[in-house]
Amino acid sequence: MTLRTNSVAPNLFSFTIKGSRSVMDTSELQPSRLGTKEHWDNVYEDELDNFDENGDEGEIWFGKKAMNAMVGWAKQHAPPQPDMSILEVGSGNGALLFALAGEACYPAQRLMGIDYSEGAVQLAQSVGRSRNFAAVTFRVCDFLQEDPPLILDNHKTDGNGAWDLILDKGTYDAIALMEKDENGKLPVEGYPMRIAKLLNPGGHFLITSCNFTEVELQTKFITSETGLLYHSRIEHPTISFGGSTGSACSSVAFTKPACRK
Repeated sequence: MTLRTNSVAPNLFSFTIKGSRSVMDTSELQPSRLGTKEHWDNVYEDELDNFDENGDEGEIWFGKKAMNAMVGWAKQHAPPQPDMSILEVGSGNGALLFALAGEACYPAQRLMGIDYSEGAVQLAQSVGRSRNFAAVTFRVCDFLQEDPPLILDNHKTDGNGAWDLILDKGTYDAIALMEKDENGKLPVEGYPMRIAKLLNPGGHFLITSCNFTEVELQTKFITSETGLLYHSRIEHPTISFGGSTGSACSSVAFTKPACRK
C-alpha cells in the first residue's frame, strides 16, 4: 500500500490512503498554487535571500534519505562515465546534482539542472560556487515547451537522445497540479513523451514522486508512444498512518531500448 500526499512540498505530508482503488488519472488531481510558476518564483526568491544572508541552502525535497537513495540507484545502474550526460528536470537548489558530483564522483561538467524558475537557477548556481561545484550547469528552461541546452561538448545537433540519465524528484508532481492549458489539456500529459524524446537509447529515467504510486507511474510512462520500459524501483522505508502501512514516496526507473524498430 502506498500513502498518497496532498502536497508536493517536502515535510508537509497530509496522507490519504490509496488502498484498492484503480490507477489514478492525472485529471483527478485538483489544480493548486504548487503548480504555478508564481508560487515557485516566490519560494526561491525567499530561499535565495536566506542563502545570501546566512548560507541556508534551502529544502531538500523528500529529505536526504530519498535523495541518497536516488544517488545510490544511479551508482549501481548508471555508474559514472567520463562522457555520460545527466539532466535533472526541476533541479531547484541543485542538491541532488551536487550529491552526484560529490560523494558519487560523477563528472561535474557532465551534469545539468534545469528549472523554469530563475530564482531556483540563481540559488543553485550560488550554492554550487560556495561548494566548489561551479562546473555543474544550471539553466532556466520550461521543460514542457523547450529543449534543455546541450552540454558544451555534446556532439548532438539537437536535444533528441542527448541524455544518458534523466532525474526527477518531485517535478512531475508539481506539473500534475497545473491548470489546463488554453486547449483544455493538462500540461502533465505531455511530460512522458518529452522524457522519451530527450533520453538517449539505452539511457535511464529515474523519478521520485509523492503523489503517484509505482503502478501509476508505470502506467503513465510505459506506453506505445514513449517506448519506455520498466527497469527497477527503489524500496523506501515504510511508515504507518491511520492503521495502514506504506511509503511516503515512490521511485521508479525506466529505460529507453537501445534499438527501436
